Amino acid sequence: MSEKVSKYREMTQRYGDPWIWGIYLTLVVLSVVESYSASSRDVAMLGVYEPIIKQVKYLVIGAVFLVGLSRVNYNNKLLLLVLIPLLWIFTMVALIYVMVAGEVVNGAQRSFTIPIISLSVQPSELAKLSAVTALAYIMATNQEDRDVSTKGVVISAALVALFGALMIQSGLTNTLLLMAISAAMFVVGGARFKKLLVVLIVYGIVGGLFWVWKDLSEKREENMRQVTAIQENKAAGVDKSKIVDRHGMRKDRIYNWLHRDELIHDSINSQNSQEMFSIIAQAHGGLWGVGIGNSRECSRLPLAFSDYIFSIIVEEIGLVGGIFVIILYLWLLSRAAMIARRCHRVLPALLIIGMASMITFQALFHMAINTGVFPVSGEPLPLISKGGTSIIVNSIAIGVMLSVSRTIANHSNGKNKDDGQQLPSGLDARNPSEIPVKNEWKN
Repeated sequence: MSEKVSKYREMTQRYGDPWIWGIYLTLVVLSVVESYSASSRDVAMLGVYEPIIKQVKYLVIGAVFLVGLSRVNYNNKLLLLVLIPLLWIFTMVALIYVMVAGEVVNGAQRSFTIPIISLSVQPSELAKLSAVTALAYIMATNQEDRDVSTKGVVISAALVALFGALMIQSGLTNTLLLMAISAAMFVVGGARFKKLLVVLIVYGIVGGLFWVWKDLSEKREENMRQVTAIQENKAAGVDKSKIVDRHGMRKDRIYNWLHRDELIHDSINSQNSQEMFSIIAQAHGGLWGVGIGNSRECSRLPLAFSDYIFSIIVEEIGLVGGIFVIILYLWLLSRAAMIARRCHRVLPALLIIGMASMITFQALFHMAINTGVFPVSGEPLPLISKGGTSIIVNSIAIGVMLSVSRTIANHSNGKNKDDGQQLPSGLDARNPSEIPVKNEWKN
């Protein structure tokens, strides 16, 4: 064994995969620099240091979770049988609460504030983490001849539908993201192509039926609103004007997306300002960008520090910098795939690929929205966009990935011949996507 390979293995056994650490630290640096650069509006209102202090605060909280989880073996029974189920329960309750009494943020009920610590929580971010862990649990306990059983497929699809229905109020993109994550986990879990195709078809049918139902409901509600709006507002003391009709907004956004080429002939207004200034920012950046801190459009582009931060990145460090950011997220997914193929048991493979898919697919969705490939929707860039819940959740996901890589590396070293022997009964199914190799941790 060469000295380089020996050092790499030693680092992985002690801290987790070094490449994942490198990607995480690079994203943190980009987060501090670009989120501050894109926060010109907050700087004008809150002062020079307040935006960067808030971002660093959430990054530090996320780092604490990341380091703590990276030191805990993924097969810890307290984690698998107590903490993860508690997360599922909390997420479900939070999603239901937000649907009923959530705070309106950017036109949608998507968050609530914990009073004592004044921390704003977006349950839709927690739902992604909960869904990944729940799907990993379900698929691991429903293995049949190196395949996800029909029962496991049905339960998994139903879970995605449930989470999707609870998150639909906070944005359709999150539901589509969950479907993409579950598809990746089905593949790693060994689901046969026919089963996967059936699941995708069912997703499409359910989504279409929901859209039709929502359209009909919207028309009925609009008629009722015109008659009872004044009385309801006076009785409940609620300002209905603050709640935006999400379904009507989605239809407008999809229409604008389908007619995107016509934007060049339109003047900038409140309906198309995000798309227009996003295009302008990316065009202004060119190949090499205008330099860090020299963004011109950050003061005009709505939500430049969160939903449209990739446009600011391209403006400041150019097309080359944008491609570099894309490679970082794809690299994270590729490292997860490599580790997943070397897991003897399916549970760690599902956990690491699920966490990596959650981060990478969300990043790709964000970039697709910014560049006009997808219709306009609110989706933060993982670990870079400004925001508390998103940063903490994605830090936890990285921590789980490091935990799996570290635990598997130690098991492969001979300290434990089988990484599934400590798993609770029913979670120790073999990994159908495993590729045995002589040197599992050769760099």
